[in-house]
Amino acid sequence: MRKPPVHRISRDAIKVWQITAILYELIVWLLAIVGLVLHFINDFPIWIVLAAFGISILSTIITVFLIPNLRWKRWRYEVFEQEIYIQHGILIVSRTLIPMIRVQHVETKQGPILKHFNLASVSISTAATTHEIPALSNEIASDLRDKISSLAKVDEDDV
Repeated sequence: MRKPPVHRISRDAIKVWQITAILYELIVWLLAIVGLVLHFINDFPIWIVLAAFGISILSTIITVFLIPNLRWKRWRYEVFEQEIYIQHGILIVSRTLIPMIRVQHVETKQGPILKHFNLASVSISTAATTHEIPALSNEIASDLRDKISSLAKVDEDDV
């Protein structure tokens, strides 16, 4: 079996994923609070309210504190002359090889949270799908985009 890719994404990816998870968890907490309000206004069953708060606490611990660290530990990538090798996943580890000859275009993406941490993601498109290498420093993302683009053009010329 092939060795895992050597390059890691930025450690700040953990913070980015935590902030994103907090934003989603706000919705879960809002629903729990609505249940509490309904309990006082409309005699909503207290066990449902307590269950909602329990689920909110458990969900927040898992999505904000556990998953981002595990995701970061598994995310790796490597670019070779003929292919791009990506590994990610927590319970199911996915290892993907993208042949350079299949690469149609490469771009960098940067939303407001990534921008705050001076990070960007590299998106690699083929005819069938799009692959993303998240949370790289702006400089590394730009260099990687240019390198992949250059290697993909070389492969097209060789065909």
